[in-house]
Amino acid sequence: MARIITITNQKGGVGKTTTASALVCGLSQRGARVLGVDLDPQGNLGFTLGLDIGSVSTIYDVFKGEHPIRQAIFSTKYGDVLPSDIMLSAAEVEFTARRREFMLEEQLAQVRSQYDFIIIDTPPSLNILTINAYVASNALIVPMEAEILSLVGITQLQETIETVRNSFNPQLKVLGILLNKYNPRLTLSKDVLELAQEVARQLGTSVFETKIRRGVGAAVAPAHGQSVLTYQPKCNPALDLQQVVSLVAGPEFPMK
Repeated sequence: MARIITITNQKGGVGKTTTASALVCGLSQRGARVLGVDLDPQGNLGFTLGLDIGSVSTIYDVFKGEHPIRQAIFSTKYGDVLPSDIMLSAAEVEFTARRREFMLEEQLAQVRSQYDFIIIDTPPSLNILTINAYVASNALIVPMEAEILSLVGITQLQETIETVRNSFNPQLKVLGILLNKYNPRLTLSKDVLELAQEVARQLGTSVFETKIRRGVGAAVAPAHGQSVLTYQPKCNPALDLQQVVSLVAGPEFPMK
């Protein structure tokens, strides 16, 4: 049965899709059966993993009942992908039925046994799509850029996690906060690390020992339809993300 991990932060530009695509790619490289689920209407996860998202069925079609989930899952050389597109941006007002928080969980139940890991990329907001991801997941990873503004909104994130635990998914855990674009030589990065450690305590977790260093490869790889792990495997961000993949793949993070 697949372990389901959501990559989440309501702030944009903190490395959610970079982290999600690296986990999909890295776990697949190690022989795991992996499904990447894109819940961001921008559709960046599918694009990063090589899909032409303008010509495929998406998670929106699945939620609408227009296609079964298996018809919306596409195989790539980096793993399987359930893509999204801009139509998913209407989810908050369009999907209002009872138990709408369980839409994703109910769909993934049909394919979960086929995978070892399901990695979910989420939008930069705390909306019904994010709630669906939390309800369906075993665990969360919270990427944060090593800047002060990345800490803004963490209280709201904590409240959302607690609401989901209390109402829908009591076993949900936070695996850790992952610092991106980190430069240990900068005083700012050190200050943010201290603040992130305090935030992690509030979330009942810790900051990943591995920090993701800055590197051009991570920014350029999506334009080539690749994860940074395959586009520039020896660059600093790729080497750091491989360590995160090792942690997720190993026994250090038991899940329900």
